[in-house]
Amino acid sequence: MLGLGTAWILDGLEITIASSVTTKLTQANTLALSTSQASATGTVYLVGEVVGALVFGRLSDRLGRRKLFVWTLTIYLIGTGLSALAFRGGGGIVYFYLTRFIAGAGIGGEYSAVNSAIDEMMPARYRGRTDIWINGSYWLGSVIGTFASFLLLNSLAADLGWRIGFLVGPVLAFAILFIRRNLPESPRWLLTHGRGHEAEASMRGIEEASIRDGQHISDVPDSAAITVRPEKEYGYLTLLRVIVHTYPKRAVLGGTLMITQSFLYNAIFFTYALVLTKFYHVSNDAVPIYGLAFAVGNLGGPLLLGHLFDTLGRKKMISGTYLISGSVLAFSAWLFSSRLLDAAGQTAIWIVVFFFASAGASAGYLTVSEIFPIEIRAEAIAVFFAIAQCFGAVGPILYGSLIGSGANRSGLTIGYLIGGGIMIIGGLVEVSLGINAEGKSLETVARPLTEIGSGRSTS
Repeated sequence: MLGLGTAWILDGLEITIASSVTTKLTQANTLALSTSQASATGTVYLVGEVVGALVFGRLSDRLGRRKLFVWTLTIYLIGTGLSALAFRGGGGIVYFYLTRFIAGAGIGGEYSAVNSAIDEMMPARYRGRTDIWINGSYWLGSVIGTFASFLLLNSLAADLGWRIGFLVGPVLAFAILFIRRNLPESPRWLLTHGRGHEAEASMRGIEEASIRDGQHISDVPDSAAITVRPEKEYGYLTLLRVIVHTYPKRAVLGGTLMITQSFLYNAIFFTYALVLTKFYHVSNDAVPIYGLAFAVGNLGGPLLLGHLFDTLGRKKMISGTYLISGSVLAFSAWLFSSRLLDAAGQTAIWIVVFFFASAGASAGYLTVSEIFPIEIRAEAIAVFFAIAQCFGAVGPILYGSLIGSGANRSGLTIGYLIGGGIMIIGGLVEVSLGINAEGKSLETVARPLTEIGSGRSTS
């Protein structure tokens, strides 16, 4: 969990620090960027995430989980480390954008490789909570990033603080890289790629470690054995065929869950500072305090609710978290419009909304990684992540226009109703199409494409 969960901590850390240093980068004694140039760095990073997810998702299914989650972490480390060396003048902005793109590509690749590895290497009875805890750790990174930004930007010279801020992530990544190098390859991936002897060796190591920890991995009955014959390399065309012909309802389910949560998160997260300053007249220096409370609420949801996705079940918890978060946000539209909230009250509402939405959003990744076959699992995660990010990019633009100058509340009231309604739609789709995958092996939820029959042996 420590080795694999770093991806989300780093993403939360990276986005928080990058957002915090934006105003610093416009100063004459730093990079002297224009406001639009500084703001565009976030867009470049997100584009890098989408490209990285698609490229490394394909490679993860082709070359293995372990190799890719080492590569992607290294790429992130290099990209962000080089960002700290950005310079003013000719070519400086191109260099800075390129390094931000590289860092984003590394993190985007992490989403595919790491989510696949989590689900393929965790016992079925713990798979839901583990995936949700690790995905929710994004907000631990946000908390760390908030503290780091506050300390570095307020205690060091302007042109030094932001550079050291960009080095916080690489230092953590460098330490975790050594942990990852000792993690085993997914036995499932090895087996479906014709490397049966390595799969057996990897499985023996896992079993021996579990025995040392006082645990016991249950024997699989012969009746559950399947035969696989790895003959082909699969790609995005195979994924498209599976989506259209085999699992169209699952595609609708995964796409809806990912798109709805991405829209809501981007819409609120990237504009909450504008809401606080324009409607509640909070000073810019005080905004990080509210952001910290916002992050803690997001972290608490997955940590406290995660185990229920394994005990109460996927459909109940996923639909419940989406419906509750959407309903509370829609109700808050009335409170906001009626001027019944102050800055603290608005933040408290956000905490409640995202306490549930954060657990639901993490379950979106869990759902996509569970409901598609192993041979195209990482690619499925990459595609739905990319689609969600594209739709999510609409959120900040829409909410920014609805906020306007802050003189009129009707626009944002409509925005909250839209956001709440979108999450409710996600919950209703889960009620209709959700799959109770709790406690089931991945092969029970989605049969391997390489399966050729059942029997007592596997190959």
